[in-house]
Amino acid sequence: MLVWSVASQKGGVGKTTTVASLAGWMQKEHLRVLVIDTDPHASLTSYLGFEDVNLEHNLYELYATPNLDRDFVLNAITRTNFQGLDLIASSMTLATIDRKLSGRVGVGRILANALKLIEDCYDIVIIDCPPVLGALMVNALFASTLVLVPTQTEFLALKGLEGMIRTFKIMNQVDNDEGIDYTIIPTMFDKRTKASVKSLDILYENYQNRVWKSCIPIDTKFRESSARRVPLPIMDAFSRGSLAYRELFTKLIAYELDKHPHLVTPASASILSNDDEDEVVSEDVSLNKADIVAKSVADMVSLNTTKGAD
Repeated sequence: MLVWSVASQKGGVGKTTTVASLAGWMQKEHLRVLVIDTDPHASLTSYLGFEDVNLEHNLYELYATPNLDRDFVLNAITRTNFQGLDLIASSMTLATIDRKLSGRVGVGRILANALKLIEDCYDIVIIDCPPVLGALMVNALFASTLVLVPTQTEFLALKGLEGMIRTFKIMNQVDNDEGIDYTIIPTMFDKRTKASVKSLDILYENYQNRVWKSCIPIDTKFRESSARRVPLPIMDAFSRGSLAYRELFTKLIAYELDKHPHLVTPASASILSNDDEDEVVSEDVSLNKADIVAKSVADMVSLNTTKGAD
């Protein structure tokens, strides 16, 4: 089972749209897909037709329960109106989770441990992250095989990207495994504007092979899709935005098949075209004042601590 997080430390860059659109293509390909809304604003939950106050179960329960088992995790899942596409919904109470988890052992790996209990149930899991570095984002990043960073092709979004890259560097300092693997997804590209074209050039120049070699264009149907609460590929598979996310989806599967072949199910591998995969490589980013934050993250994921459980 693959686990992808979609993360950015700037709002309005297409994060929830990316989750919903990729999940829409997975559903159309008859994959078993689970999306997880870890943002207390619950935008993804709403996108898929639910209001968190009306749902009996949500993600908060998984974090609030010290000892998870498979049945408990499965019980937290909501079936959507789209067969094969399931949801673990968000809740406003997630805004209190950092305080709730204070002092608990290994709080940064709760979500990863929960997903291991149900890894035979899905082909792919996609996590919509909140925009701040706290327990919710840390959990999502450590659970993931790959992190997608939607970045609007305008200059303010590029500043938000710098913060996200610093976060990855911090996470890599405390992870004893492979570290955070990520790729940058240019979004809301408008070839008619100089600002979009220039921003895309800056992305390619500064982040090189970390950037997907295509982009998600401006498409008014994304707004319509959100209003109708239907992922765009399901609503209109041939719109510009849908086709761009289809291309992204196949590139990501190709990359994962090379990097983590044991995690790619036969059903996921079967959607591949003959496109060449994009190569994602590491890149050094300088850090300022990161040591304190790294210590906090290390405390979240540490399994050896003398502190008691909450």
